[in-house]
Formats: sequence, structure tokens, C-alpha cells
Amino acid sequence: MDDVEDKVRAVLVGVLSNGVSADEIGRDADLVDEYGLDSLQMISFLLGIEDTFDLELDYENLELDHLRSVAQFASYVRALAPAA
Repeated sequence: MDDVEDKVRAVLVGVLSNGVSADEIGRDADLVDEYGLDSLQMISFLLGIEDTFDLELDYENLELDHLRSVAQFASYVRALAPAA
């Protein structure tokens, strides 16, 4: 995993607060189905990503498929912040 994926996993761990560690989250982990983020957790996760990467997510183009894995979401973040 790269630095972007590590940061995405760290934000996810902070939102879940259920004892899961970043090391337990695989790069193919589905952020919605596998970890069951509810709507409030999803908002916290997305805001946490914006804070962590100092960017604004493009919500008009953000699709559920972007959240189908840590790797896919990291690619989405990289496209918004190439220097990330």
C-alpha cells in the first residue's frame, strides 16, 4: 500500500472506532459493504479525507463505486490531489 491508501485507512479507523486497526483493512476492503458505514459515519469519513488531504471532494462526481475499495477511493483522491 502507498501513503494515500495508508491515510485513507487511518481516517476510516478513526471513524469506525470499533477496535479495527489500519493493518486489518485490506486495499480491496469495501468501505460501505464490508465496514457498514452509516450515513453519519460516511459524512465523517469524507470530511476526514478532506481535512487529511487538504482538498475538497467533488461530490457531484463521487460515486458509490469509488468507495468499493480502499484502492479505488485512494485513486479518486489522487485524481483530486495529484501531490497527495
